[in-house]
Amino acid sequence: MDHFLYRDGVLHAEDVPLPEIAATVGTPFYVYSTATLERHYRLFDEGMAGMDHLVCYAMKANSNQAVLTVMARLGAGADVVSGGEYSRAVAAGFPVERIVFSGVGKTADEMELALSGGVRQINVESEPELRRLSEVAVRLGVTAPIAIRINPDVDARTHEKIATGRSENKFGVPIGRAREIYAEAAGLPGLDVAGIDVHIGSQLTDLGPYERAYGKVAELARVLRSDGHDIRRLDLGGGLGIPYERSNAVPPLPIDYCEVIRRTVGDLDCEIEIEPGRLIAGNAGLLVAGVIYVKAGQDREFLILDAAMNDLVRPAMYGAHHEIVPVTEPVPGSEQATYDVVGPVCETGDTFSRGRKMPSVVEGDLVAFRSAGAYGAVMASEYNSRPLVPEVLVSERRFAVIRPRPAFDEMINRDIIPSWLKG
Repeated sequence: MDHFLYRDGVLHAEDVPLPEIAATVGTPFYVYSTATLERHYRLFDEGMAGMDHLVCYAMKANSNQAVLTVMARLGAGADVVSGGEYSRAVAAGFPVERIVFSGVGKTADEMELALSGGVRQINVESEPELRRLSEVAVRLGVTAPIAIRINPDVDARTHEKIATGRSENKFGVPIGRAREIYAEAAGLPGLDVAGIDVHIGSQLTDLGPYERAYGKVAELARVLRSDGHDIRRLDLGGGLGIPYERSNAVPPLPIDYCEVIRRTVGDLDCEIEIEPGRLIAGNAGLLVAGVIYVKAGQDREFLILDAAMNDLVRPAMYGAHHEIVPVTEPVPGSEQATYDVVGPVCETGDTFSRGRKMPSVVEGDLVAFRSAGAYGAVMASEYNSRPLVPEVLVSERRFAVIRPRPAFDEMINRDIIPSWLKG
């Protein structure tokens, strides 16, 4: 469920008509619903009721400071994957004891940042990282709480670019070598081996892979405890999918996902950490664009928008689908058209959809990309010297710009001309 509905023939974000925002900030822009963010977080938190747990928002999905502040005030933890994300989480008000630092390539500087500032745990992904972290912790005179990410060799049956739990993926250590790696970790100074970490991929629409992976985690936890390790936390990752195509089967609900957790690891008396991102933020956001032209081609019509692949890269990068709907509600039985929906960037890849059947629109109309709140603005760029689009947060009848569109001069002045090219 989201809070983007037609009212009186116009698509609204909560109680704000989208044309009102467009008139204020111009197009394209991202808009997020506070009510949807809050609702989706609570679905996970309530689903885990009765278990010792922490819902850590995976902020790589959407790391705008206003969105993070909403999450922090709800009591969420933060799952961060870089020094920059750690700094954003702290600035947004997440207590450091609720920040989990993940990521396959942490540098010594990032480790020092987290250990100096405070962190709930660091999820270690390899033996070299384990040794480096020990060195940094000893140098700082602190103890680093860690979980080791295991790769369970479970196929998540998702897009190959967002699958992370197969043996050929770069993430984690092979589960078959877990005992020897945990033994090494226990013998290294400056480390507190607190738990097990696993994450098998993103946009999962089937609970079966979770069941298999978490079953392996439960078995490993029992083995590691028999080896003398104090396994008291399980970080089970995230990755639950959202319905990008509303005509398709609806992915499992958070309550069903939480039931898998309860069934597979609920008897281990461990604190459970989960890291949803896409399901919290995805349907909480739209990308709103204006129609520049409707262009007749040789055998098709092109719907040319002022949004482009640099604003929303998922279709170009993953072949991802987003529903595209007119902001003005079509009347029942209105004419349908078939478009190749494209942007103005000088790349053939700047194509959102081919042969998309949708209500007919004309130059000057507004359209909205649904399910654009995750992996939208965070993956945007200034390719073709196109400014990053503004982001807007709505709460009931209020809205605020939470990232402005930079002026051309701001973009240009970030570059520095060396002295020998001046004059």
